[in-house]
Amino acid sequence: MTDDRLAAEALHLAQGLLRCRSVTPADDGALAFCAAYLAEAGFTVERPVFEEPGSPAIENLYARAGGAGPCLVFAGHTDVVPPGDPATWRHDPFAGTVEDGWLHGRGAVDMKGGVAASLAAAAAVMRDRAAGDGAVAILLTGDEEGPAVNGTVKLLRWVRDRGDRLDHCVLGEPTNPEALGDMIKIGRRGSLTGRIVVEGRQGHVAYPHLAANPIPVLARLVTALAEPPLDAGTAHFDPSSLQFTTVDVGNPATNVVPAAASAVFNIRFNDLWDPDGLAAEIAARLDRAAAGGRYRLSFDPTNSLAFLTKLGPFVDLVADAVQRETGRRPALSTTGGTSDARFIKDVCPVVEFGLVGQTMHAVDERVPVADLGALARIYRAIAASYFGASGAGLHT
Repeated sequence: MTDDRLAAEALHLAQGLLRCRSVTPADDGALAFCAAYLAEAGFTVERPVFEEPGSPAIENLYARAGGAGPCLVFAGHTDVVPPGDPATWRHDPFAGTVEDGWLHGRGAVDMKGGVAASLAAAAAVMRDRAAGDGAVAILLTGDEEGPAVNGTVKLLRWVRDRGDRLDHCVLGEPTNPEALGDMIKIGRRGSLTGRIVVEGRQGHVAYPHLAANPIPVLARLVTALAEPPLDAGTAHFDPSSLQFTTVDVGNPATNVVPAAASAVFNIRFNDLWDPDGLAAEIAARLDRAAAGGRYRLSFDPTNSLAFLTKLGPFVDLVADAVQRETGRRPALSTTGGTSDARFIKDVCPVVEFGLVGQTMHAVDERVPVADLGALARIYRAIAASYFGASGAGLHT
């Protein structure tokens, strides 16, 4: 397939996906659109639906082509965040409008553009390559921007239970800060959310001896968690960061000592910690600072571990493909938020490489059309190198 045709297919797919109003957890035909394209390209496509009490049913997609041997996976999600007020956008956020070389729409960057590029590249590889060992698989979910309980984590379990082999994965999240080729994500920080509630005794501010003000206690606890820093970082990770996201007493009155005060914090932590060890450190700091004040500490049940993909042939292969196309040697980074890579890493090595993320989740989200074509070429080059590799260390 020529470069021009590959770029045209990536744009066609991106526009089709952008025209689906797949604001999480809605799908609005996005996965059916992908399935039709992949089936025509010779992939076997399945669309399992997962659900559990208290969460909406979510459709997912698993497609595979090729034979036995190593399997390269392209993964992503088709759900998007809400666009906000469409009147504030330059173009309809669900029209897939191209203007002056830019493709506009909710999800253009995060991450329908990356999905489109991976589908076009995967189809091109399977059309062009000679028969031989190896397979290309596509994993897509409609549950990444939401609670992520009926998406990739269950889809991977479903694939494992049927006995399919997944060897390496490229996740197309937007990873580049300024220009295509800047950055590959080789890991992610973990995330842990905690809640503190300090119990006091409500009373009149003029009679403080009849009340117990929880605010000074909470202030000591907040300070105890803010300093000293949790760590100084590691070779591939920045220092762990604890940020308070809300402090609240629920008290509109100016002459009442409140009965309770609460705070919520989130920690993005590096590979020095796991959730249990971090929770123990937090509890110890709070116990020392509470000085007899009563408080409750709890942690959200959903958290993610820090992880790092081992440096070696696969990471080098991806970085080489990026450099050949863009002329830039990408930095290897673990910055940013969480992604579905936190689930994929339990099945196979995973790296993330996608578009420039400057407009993700923003009004007028958009991507240069040229970047879509370049990303599809990079993905095609990754697959070509992957199946052309001699093996030593890559497929073990």
